[in-house]
Amino acid sequence: MAEQATAQSPTTASNYDAANLLKDEIDLINQLYEISVNFFANYSFQLIGAFIIFLVGYYIAGKVAKWVLFLCEKNKLDVTLSRFIANTTKMLMVVLITIIALGKIGVSVTPFIATIGALSLGAGLALQGLLSNYAAGFNIIMIRPFVVGDTITVQGVTGVVKEVLLAYTILSDEDGVQITIPNKHIVGEVLQNSQQDSLLELSVGISYDHNPVEVVKMLSPTISGLTVLSKDKKPQFGIDEFADSAIVLGIRLWVPTENLYAAKYQAYEEIYQALDNAKIKIPYPQTDVHLFKTEESI
Repeated sequence: MAEQATAQSPTTASNYDAANLLKDEIDLINQLYEISVNFFANYSFQLIGAFIIFLVGYYIAGKVAKWVLFLCEKNKLDVTLSRFIANTTKMLMVVLITIIALGKIGVSVTPFIATIGALSLGAGLALQGLLSNYAAGFNIIMIRPFVVGDTITVQGVTGVVKEVLLAYTILSDEDGVQITIPNKHIVGEVLQNSQQDSLLELSVGISYDHNPVEVVKMLSPTISGLTVLSKDKKPQFGIDEFADSAIVLGIRLWVPTENLYAAKYQAYEEIYQALDNAKIKIPYPQTDVHLFKTEESI
């Protein structure tokens, strides 16, 4: 009998421990329940009020952002600048509304601000390159050295500006290739902005048998009548060089960047037809050798 009692004692102890553990869990659940009930009893109206404040404030922030965007577009501001101002306005309003809502339920925002400051410092050190792109993008948006639709040349790359973002600028060249340039490589560099057009420089040689002034006058209506020319800038053409085998005529045309090669092909075709119809010779490089016979002295 003693051995049986001894054998049962571990089981009894185990059951006792399980009962105590279950009791502790029940007590913990009861405490959490009481805390939850007391919290909602004391702060339910504050929670509901904070939630309503956040929802209404977020809705108002969206409406204000749309109104700001409308005003910017009405005053013909750049599309990128307009969107940036609208999004920044909405973000600031949401942050302010969140602080007000947290204060409504008694949450101090001071630790959050300190944490955000510390995280911002660490992120700033880790993301210097990215932040420099954002700073450069903000500079571009505010100063506006170029806008969407302009043709710019920077870092040896030429293209039409399709979109200006905070981190990078997107260009498109005459072949339709999309070019992405980080903004830090644009700010502080030499930037060429030809607005919406590109300069197309052509040359054609004519024989020395013809009067170049008369040929220029003859080509004037042909060049001015090209359909791909920019309407804002007039073409320039005249005698460019007296070369070895030809008189070179220079032609400068302003054309939309997207039609650069189409304009080049059309211009050369029209010029060739005009010269051919007028029987103007286009010489090829050649060298004339003259032999003189001299009498040998005796």
